[in-house]
Amino acid sequence: MRPLLSLIVLLLTLGLTAPALAQTASASEAQVAWRLLDYVAVDYAGAVENGQVTNPAEYGEMVEFSGQILTRLEALPSTQTKADLVRDALALQVAIRNRSDPRTVAGQAKSLAAAVLAAYPSPLAPSFPPDLAKGAALYDAQCAVCHGATGRADGAGAQGLDPAPIAFADVERARQRSVFGLYQVIDQGLDGTAMASFSHLPAEDRWALAFYVGRFAFTDAEAVEGRRLWESDPAIRTGYPDLAAVTQATPAELAARIGETKARAVTAYLRRHPEAAVRPKGSTLTLARTRLAESEAAYRRGDRKAATDLALSAYLDGVEPVEPALGARDTALLRRIETAMTDLRVSISKGAAETEVADRIARLNALFDTAERALAPQKADNLASFIGAFTILLREGLEALLIVVAMIAFLRKADRPEVLRYVHGGWVAALVAGGATWAAATFFISISGASRELTEGFGSLLAAVVLVSVGIWMHGKSHADAWQTYIRAKLSKALSKRSAWFLFLLAFVVVYREVFETILFYAAIWSQGGHVGMLAGALTAVAILAFAAWALLAYSKHLPIGRFFSLSSILMAVLSVVLVGKGVAALQEAGWLDVHPITWAPRIEILGLYPTVEGVGVQLLTLVVLAIGFARTSGSKRQGSAKA
Repeated sequence: MRPLLSLIVLLLTLGLTAPALAQTASASEAQVAWRLLDYVAVDYAGAVENGQVTNPAEYGEMVEFSGQILTRLEALPSTQTKADLVRDALALQVAIRNRSDPRTVAGQAKSLAAAVLAAYPSPLAPSFPPDLAKGAALYDAQCAVCHGATGRADGAGAQGLDPAPIAFADVERARQRSVFGLYQVIDQGLDGTAMASFSHLPAEDRWALAFYVGRFAFTDAEAVEGRRLWESDPAIRTGYPDLAAVTQATPAELAARIGETKARAVTAYLRRHPEAAVRPKGSTLTLARTRLAESEAAYRRGDRKAATDLALSAYLDGVEPVEPALGARDTALLRRIETAMTDLRVSISKGAAETEVADRIARLNALFDTAERALAPQKADNLASFIGAFTILLREGLEALLIVVAMIAFLRKADRPEVLRYVHGGWVAALVAGGATWAAATFFISISGASRELTEGFGSLLAAVVLVSVGIWMHGKSHADAWQTYIRAKLSKALSKRSAWFLFLLAFVVVYREVFETILFYAAIWSQGGHVGMLAGALTAVAILAFAAWALLAYSKHLPIGRFFSLSSILMAVLSVVLVGKGVAALQEAGWLDVHPITWAPRIEILGLYPTVEGVGVQLLTLVVLAIGFARTSGSKRQGSAKA
């Protein structure tokens, strides 16, 4: 029994580990294929020129590598893109056998390598900046014997090796080689050469070694100039949002953007100081940069849906979490970032040129640089906290105040004080729910950008629909003084218990929407310091809002009921148009609605005017509904007066 039990355990273990082993094997095959493609892209030019073989040994290696690439890709697990990869590998093999132009072959190899990496992902960068001192020690102990102390392939062990070791100090070769390419060779070794795999080393050591050997072709003087360029030119920094960008970029690709001299200098600096590309921890803008880079890569390979989803994630998961803090410090900058994010999604959705999408992403990365400086840790003074807390609460509270005051004044005019408790219960419940939201977001969960936008969007639209119906109804009651007694009698019957709960819901929705927004801003301000100023600002705003409520209620007492209904209906109409505009904008930011900008229209947030076809269209539709409703109630009013 014991042998049988052991056999069963063994079979179960093999069954459980087989998928993982197969997955590891397929990943290894893909990595080897990528590494071979990288070598073909770099070394083919040394084998063929003007359709003639200039180095038979090198050319034979290129032919062999192209066959291995095809074989390894054919052995990979099936995916939606595998057939395309095999087709392109076959085309590359034919091009090499036909001794095609090196630029054509290099382009095919690089394009196929990128596609392999997208279909069968590999780690693109270390988790943290590598220790180059450790890389230097490893190189001296393991590599210098063949590659030489200065990377010139002149070590004692290089004698008699065929093929000869790679000269890392070879400038032209180094221009075409990325740190990621070096890492792949260190990890996998190189078949048919003396280069063995160093996969036994920890991943962080292999990355340190890759960065170290990647610096031999670039001088210390260039690194000094590269630091100056890096620190003074935001456009250069935007090209390197994270370590993955540093490991994947080749100097030749960078030279195409900024010129050969600058590219050498920046490469020299980053390969000596990879930590420069690591953004400050705690800023979700780092995630936004990563998502944008992934979005651009997806767009370049023709996957527009993935590019759209990644761009949306960059906003919701990367920008939204810092919006409250950034809005408190630099509202204008926040608006520019929001507009730029919208413009990027529009460009992707309409299938714009790759250069246009790349330019928009570069602009966003530049804006993120500015935002990170604005968000840099610093002790906020009490004056700044006071201004932020005061303006935010006053702005967010005014809309809700106007609606709640209008309901209270209406119930007083209708002599229905017993229904007032439903309205008061609604806004009090909203405050309690807001406090619970703050506690949950602080201690238990995090509120995602999508959740925030959807809460604002649907809350605004629900409130807008209610206000449209209330506004039309109030307009219908703003008739002649002769009907005031009739109205008072009818209102008492009209306000049933269901209507009272309807008012409770309206008060809750409009207040909670504003409380939800204010909580996020206040949490950001509190984390920056200046607590006394923040509390003073909040209390000042509360005092002004309370005075405004008292003044409005006092004024409404002296208004004739017809005049009161007339003004209230206009207020409800205006607020419904504002809220519907804000609701559509929030759903657009959450990716639930398409965005078609209107370039000539201004953005006026206080009016809920966001210049998009969808937002303006829904606002115009709301105005049409209000106009029709007002016209119909006016007709009914005239008919009632005539009968009287």
